[in-house]
Amino acid sequence: MTFLSSERLWLIALLPAIAAVYVLLQMRRGNYAVRFTNLALLSQVAPKRPGWRRHVAAGLFLAMLALMMLGFARPATAVKVPRDRATIMVAIDVSLSMMAKDVAPDRITSAKDAAKRFIHDLPGRFNVGVVSFAGSANVISAPSADRQAADNAIDQLVLAKRTAIGEAVFTCLQAVRSFDSQASQDPPPAHIVLLSDGDNTTGRTVQEAIDASRAAHVPVSTIAFGTPYGTVDIEGETTSVSVNKETLRSLAESTDGKAYEAADSTQLSEVYANIGSSLGWKTEHRDVSARFIGIALLFALAAGGASLAWFSRLP
Repeated sequence: MTFLSSERLWLIALLPAIAAVYVLLQMRRGNYAVRFTNLALLSQVAPKRPGWRRHVAAGLFLAMLALMMLGFARPATAVKVPRDRATIMVAIDVSLSMMAKDVAPDRITSAKDAAKRFIHDLPGRFNVGVVSFAGSANVISAPSADRQAADNAIDQLVLAKRTAIGEAVFTCLQAVRSFDSQASQDPPPAHIVLLSDGDNTTGRTVQEAIDASRAAHVPVSTIAFGTPYGTVDIEGETTSVSVNKETLRSLAESTDGKAYEAADSTQLSEVYANIGSSLGWKTEHRDVSARFIGIALLFALAAGGASLAWFSRLP
């Protein structure tokens, strides 16, 4: 609980003073009865009755005042609301090593299928963009709510030489900063999901990408494709292309993302769970002063009802 106009809470300090005045008046009332009668007549002047009844209406009145004062300070509660500008960038490795068939039917087909499933499982309020990277990185589908555009872009991926993981991260960050007219000054909350076999062979380093992601407060989650036994045939020559899980893990863990080593449905659900917990919602404070005022009115009605029932007058 917080107060949007907390400076008004000083009014609460008046309650002890009001209570003290009430106690003082009750004491003077007793002294008055003793002063103007004798002890023989005291029982008739101040007949015995349940003394607590006199204080019920006053107590309810004080409670009403306290609630009204709290309501005047505009109490607010924290609530989670969807972030409409939330953006997910999916970066897909299209280097030649992704031809390896150690992941059936091959790494690139598996990566494409995983990316599509992941995108379609995201809530509709998330904007999704797609980046492909080999020797360089390019935005092939700008961030938007159009899932079909992302699918079409993924279907048209073409393999190329070298792998620029660092450039992929920088390209994703630039796409986030260019999301809308506000993005340069107020970037949308974002998360990068990078699918790769994990070797950075050109462009800016992974450490530079880590530094840039941390500065932008954009986590990078990684999904590693491949095994230590992958091979590809390039220009008639068989080349070993074992997956570099350490590079991907370092990128993810250093940017507060998560590193995964498979791309089955369970893994993809875990990626989304990690993203949704921090990206899909923001906390706002909603004014709930009406609740306090409503309860205060109930106390006022109770005080008036008790006074009328017991003393035939309003407090």
